[in-house]
Amino acid sequence: MATYEFLCSRCGPFDVKLAIGTAPAAYGCPHCAGSARRVYSSPGLRLTPHSVAALHQQEEQSRDAPAVVSEVPPGRRPPRRPHPALSRLPRP
Repeated sequence: MATYEFLCSRCGPFDVKLAIGTAPAAYGCPHCAGSARRVYSSPGLRLTPHSVAALHQQEEQSRDAPAVVSEVPPGRRPPRRPHPALSRLPRP
């Protein structure tokens, strides 16, 4: 479905969702039932935020040329704390 814009001379602009390529040159106004002509306008495009665009670009690069890893990267693990219930156990 595509959104087409029409302009009624009495009521002003309104949008209609129709199948792609089926929009007529004139369409009935939903308010006054008068004939409204089709208006050609630019498509509603949105700019993608930089962070989202960078993630998309990184994903596309990894699809074509993934980074090769020869070993697990070193990481610092947090120290394990003993379970709190162990402190209540009797000692020998």
